[in-house]
Amino acid sequence: MQSLSTDSVAIRLSRHPEWRTASGQLARDIQFPDFAAAWRFMNYVAGVAEQQDHHPNWYNVYATVQIRLSTHDANGLTDRDFKLAESIDHYLSNEKYANLPPTSFNG
Repeated sequence: MQSLSTDSVAIRLSRHPEWRTASGQLARDIQFPDFAAAWRFMNYVAGVAEQQDHHPNWYNVYATVQIRLSTHDANGLTDRDFKLAESIDHYLSNEKYANLPPTSFNG
């Protein structure tokens, strides 16, 4: 599997405006109303990640979840990362949350 070019990443990011790149990964930091909502989100992502056989790096404290996606085998971003980001975006389209400003990854 080969990583996407910088131009391809930019095009795909335009379809996912809440995501950004950080240290060669797709990144998103989210604040949920409470821990239970954050946990439901993480449970959903865990199930989708298993189905897609592609797992995020993430960090959780109470209602905050930091997500980082990359394809380790490709040493960069691939279609797999954007597919998982799309699944995450779909879930979030029906949830209450706030995007947090970019932060360094704690995980």
